[in-house]
Amino acid sequence: MKKSFFIVVALCSAFVFTSCKSKDSLYKTAYDEARQEQNEGQSQQSEPVEIAPVVSSTTKNANVDDSYRSEKVVLASGEEGSLKAFSVVCGSFGQKANAEKVRAELIDEGYEAIIVQSPKGLFRVVCASFDSRQEAANARAQFKADHPHNADYQKAWLLYNN
Repeated sequence: MKKSFFIVVALCSAFVFTSCKSKDSLYKTAYDEARQEQNEGQSQQSEPVEIAPVVSSTTKNANVDDSYRSEKVVLASGEEGSLKAFSVVCGSFGQKANAEKVRAELIDEGYEAIIVQSPKGLFRVVCASFDSRQEAANARAQFKADHPHNADYQKAWLLYNN
């Protein structure tokens, strides 16, 4: 009886150790392959790259992203009449108190920030609002340029209030 118990334990141990070893070797193989591909990619990029000069355009900001989201929002905090067709949204919050904090910071910076509420109940902080989409897109680009180190503000987007 002891002999059969010892054989069962030995077989189980052998199975466990060999399965772990095969997993490690699979991971190691995948790692080595990825490392090799990375090294091959670096060696292929050794050719010099010519950088094109930046050319400024005198036309209307053709490179400004003016894509937008469309929602029917209502003014939750701010001056009446300050919400126009296109707005630059720099934050969305589930709690109005959090939106109020960001709005206060923006007002301290000189923005005429307002808070609007979406149909889903989110409080959106708007730092600027315009009648035209192009004006709003330009304002968003300027807002992002004014706050290069604020990752949240870099996610600012345009809202069309339909």
